Amino acid sequence: MKWHARRDSRKIHRIGAIIVAIPFLIVLVTGLLLQVKKDVAWIQPKSQTGVATVPTISFDEILEITKTVPEAEVTDWEDIDRLDVRPDKGIVKVRAVNHWEIQIDTQNGDILQVEYRRSDIIEAMHDGSWFADAAKYWIFLPAGIIVLILWITGVYMYFIPALNKRRNAKRMADIKTKSVDDESAL
Repeated sequence: MKWHARRDSRKIHRIGAIIVAIPFLIVLVTGLLLQVKKDVAWIQPKSQTGVATVPTISFDEILEITKTVPEAEVTDWEDIDRLDVRPDKGIVKVRAVNHWEIQIDTQNGDILQVEYRRSDIIEAMHDGSWFADAAKYWIFLPAGIIVLILWITGVYMYFIPALNKRRNAKRMADIKTKSVDDESAL
């Protein structure tokens, strides 16, 4: 069986595009949302600013303050996913495992903001881990490899005809020049 680069590239491109249509759409849409996460409060709450840049409250105080927020459903440290301390802004962002974010002033312990944080869910959808770990490796990773192949075949299908046109134009110019030279030799 002979390899026909142009024909086979088109076939690979068509079939690959069908295979990755849904996973690539998910990666594309979630990637676009993640690009603007700092600009859209619905995706990721805007960072507030505390009164001072030197933290004075303890971890125990942070936990006690967080427990007072009913949406976060925090009763102990196991209900907290992570703390994001921003000394330059004077805040600590407490992310509960249920995706609620509480921003606390690190100087006086005031709650500055309580918002639902969607960026972590969107990021998990973006890499496929939201669906299942198996989906990450058996759907999204192969889809990424196929998209790379689509890029390669797309570039090939774009540049090869352009190179062929240039080559044909040069050949035609050479033939024309040769025929003019042959006529003048007569």
